[in-house]
Amino acid sequence: MKQIIDFVPLLLFFIAYKIAPTTIDIAGFSLDVGGIFSATAVLVVSSVILYGVLFIHQRRLEKSQWLTLAACLLFGGLTLALHSEAILKWKAPVLNWLFALAFTGSHFIGDKPLIQRMMGHAVRLPAAQWTQLNVAWILFFLVCGFANLFVAFIYPAIWVDFKVFGSLGLTLLFMAGQALYLVRHMQPEPEES
Repeated sequence: MKQIIDFVPLLLFFIAYKIAPTTIDIAGFSLDVGGIFSATAVLVVSSVILYGVLFIHQRRLEKSQWLTLAACLLFGGLTLALHSEAILKWKAPVLNWLFALAFTGSHFIGDKPLIQRMMGHAVRLPAAQWTQLNVAWILFFLVCGFANLFVAFIYPAIWVDFKVFGSLGLTLLFMAGQALYLVRHMQPEPEES
């Protein structure tokens, strides 16, 4: 469910992007609506609101949520400040590669792979399967990063569509594959005597 909630700002970004660019006059101020820059502003504001509400409600955010929010503020803020769409196009690849780096680092830092630290409380797997699952996450994030980069700079006309629906589709497919993998390799809970 958390992964779906994290797509809300992206969906709002998509809606704002698809609005035909126009200028609205409100109380003597001109406001540009539609297009990449107003969509970026929507992405930044909605991310701050969403993660702010989650932080107030849960009293914490997960590290991945902090990283996502920081990347959104950094890349979105620079996109708006420098008026450069290319900066925003780097957000998804860099964020995915940072996640891949974190999962990779967990093989060398600590006693468990990152995926086991995240899911170990709910799922019992042999150590080898935790390692395989962690490697699958590394590959998933690397592929997502390169796919986003490829589409953003080779097919810019469909970049926003891919960013929203392609990323969501890849994530849902990967999660379904992960569920099938987990079902095959889960160990039963030990019986209490």
